[in-house]
Amino acid sequence: MKYQKHVFICTNQKDAPKKCCGEAHGMALVDAFKQALKDRNIGPEIRAQRSGCLDVCPKGPALVVYPEGIIYGNVQLSDVDEIVESHLINNQPVERLKLDF
Repeated sequence: MKYQKHVFICTNQKDAPKKCCGEAHGMALVDAFKQALKDRNIGPEIRAQRSGCLDVCPKGPALVVYPEGIIYGNVQLSDVDEIVESHLINNQPVERLKLDF
């Protein structure tokens, strides 16, 4: 496997009336995750990047972390450090943000 963890952050934008991750700071989340990984000097083993729709629009902004396939919803910029530290570094998903299906 090329990456230990791979984070896909929805940056999709749809026409109203749907709530959309991209319009609700999707790209800002991508930038924040990339910066948080860089600040911690986490090399290429963990990657964060933008994605298209994750099909959980009403619960967005959303992201998914692989290989676990854990989807987080209602992610705010203030949650980025917690997700990086807890889930990406220490393998402990952030339960309060997890979407269960």
